[in-house]
Amino acid sequence: MRKNFILDTNVLLHDPRSIYSFKEHNVIIPIYVIEEIDQFKRDLSELGRNARLVARYLDSFREEGSLKDGVRLPHGGVLRVCFSERNLPLSVADSNLMDNRILSVAIDLMEREPQSPAVFITKDTNLRIRADALGLIAEDYDAERVEITELYTGFTERLVPREMIDQMYKPGAEVEISGQDSLSPHQFVLLKDETNPSHTAMGRFNAARGRVVPLLRGMKSEGVWGIRPRNMEQSFALDLLMNDEIKLVTIVGKAGTGKTLLAIAAGLHKVTEESVYQKLLVSRPVFPLGRDIGYLPGTLEEKMNPWMQPIFDNVEFLMNLSRADKKAGRGYHELIDLGLMEIEALTYIRGRSIPNQYIIIDEAQNLTPHEVKTIITRVGDNTKIILTGDPFQIDNPYVDATSNGLVHVVNRFKNEKIAGHITMAKGERSALAELAANLL
Repeated sequence: MRKNFILDTNVLLHDPRSIYSFKEHNVIIPIYVIEEIDQFKRDLSELGRNARLVARYLDSFREEGSLKDGVRLPHGGVLRVCFSERNLPLSVADSNLMDNRILSVAIDLMEREPQSPAVFITKDTNLRIRADALGLIAEDYDAERVEITELYTGFTERLVPREMIDQMYKPGAEVEISGQDSLSPHQFVLLKDETNPSHTAMGRFNAARGRVVPLLRGMKSEGVWGIRPRNMEQSFALDLLMNDEIKLVTIVGKAGTGKTLLAIAAGLHKVTEESVYQKLLVSRPVFPLGRDIGYLPGTLEEKMNPWMQPIFDNVEFLMNLSRADKKAGRGYHELIDLGLMEIEALTYIRGRSIPNQYIIIDEAQNLTPHEVKTIITRVGDNTKIILTGDPFQIDNPYVDATSNGLVHVVNRFKNEKIAGHITMAKGERSALAELAANLL
């Protein structure tokens, strides 16, 4: 049965291509939505860009026919622009006149075309509640919504014969396990002995070879810039971070799991010890926790310092500076002065091409999918990019745990041979930090 999907303004501003997302069903855009979108078209933000894109899409459809009568969509549905002269009862109307008119269009369609069920699509929670009270079917919009509890973790467990476990500890080992066709490229596997579950081996599925291979040797004993993995998840993360064949790494985890510290340690090792990359480039979105303190004085570097302090703390921890060293003025700035590390403001990254660098984007859960696309498309030849973050700690009011850029990248790249992902759950910062992350 063909349905009528009525789109709210925020849906089109969130995803201009949502017009094409309803397959063979009809898409209805109330004319009042276009009026609201028109107010954003001069903005220089992502909302302004999306508003202009929606206008161009609608104008191209207008050239094919009358939007009032309906224009055929690629998948067989019909796109229409509608209006309504109906007034909502005062008991259910609110002060937002546009919302009332948009709901009126949806109610009109529900009554005039009962053969095509009307579904009102909006990202406004309160408006969905009002629509439901008026008898409308109301749904949220997210083209690729995946609940955070169902997010790809990057590892799995398999029971295997004892001989296979022993084989994994031999030089040049690689094994073939049953059901490996269901594994994603670079997915980690904890192999457990069928007869003795405590007898285990850690491996990574190498899609190119079609085998499970052991983790990179030496990290457990030698460490990376003085850092050794404290648990299985950190071992998996370091394996991805140190593997030059993997150009995109996403690490998701709660506070204190070691995401940023491991990424910086691996980056410094690759830049200073192995010289695989020319420079370590680090950035993070500028979103305050709580009330902002206002404008910051000074140069771009001085303005970025408060935002980048968590990065600097990790770098100085890795440098193992004593109190005397800090009093003598030693610190993270030595790496910046030597040209080994650079702090980048994401605001100015558009248009850049960044080759031969190890890029870390911290707190990536505060980025929108479009912003993440802008960043990753800056990557040049022989550059590796790391995205870290915690989807449960979001300060950006325009994204949530399932619609942010970090989760979007995990979902889109999980089957790509050039990318790897790991979800970390065990905190290692301190006993108190671990309790706080779990209890609060």
